[in-house]
Amino acid sequence: MTSNKNTPNRLKEILRVFLSVAIIVVGITHFTHPAQYVRIVPPQLPYPTELVYISGFFEILGGIGLLIPFVSVAAAWGLIALFVAVFPANINQALNSIPIEGIPHHPWLYWARLPFQAVLIAWAWWYTQNPEEQPGSFTEQL
Repeated sequence: MTSNKNTPNRLKEILRVFLSVAIIVVGITHFTHPAQYVRIVPPQLPYPTELVYISGFFEILGGIGLLIPFVSVAAAWGLIALFVAVFPANINQALNSIPIEGIPHHPWLYWARLPFQAVLIAWAWWYTQNPEEQPGSFTEQL
């Protein structure tokens, strides 16, 4: 019988996989459907297509890294930086009501998405805390 002590860690690990897969899938869509992301890049930023590819690359890299104990803390910090870096695009989308394929076109959804960025940041930050307790960590093996 498993103890309740492991339940929080199990939930944390399930949510780690969920976040990783979600962020990898979104990163892949930056390459398969870049035009939808280019539309929301603020016009003040140069090279919007390249910025979309760069952000997609780092989303995929961060999602993979979050699953690898040795680099998961660095990957989590990288995802936090990425979530902050793409926030201007989310603001641009909300201000200008720019639709993205696969998301219902309702301006209030774009505004609701803005505080969700803080949730993503907090979620990634959770994986910077107590890395020695995560499965597969170097200290767990000692």
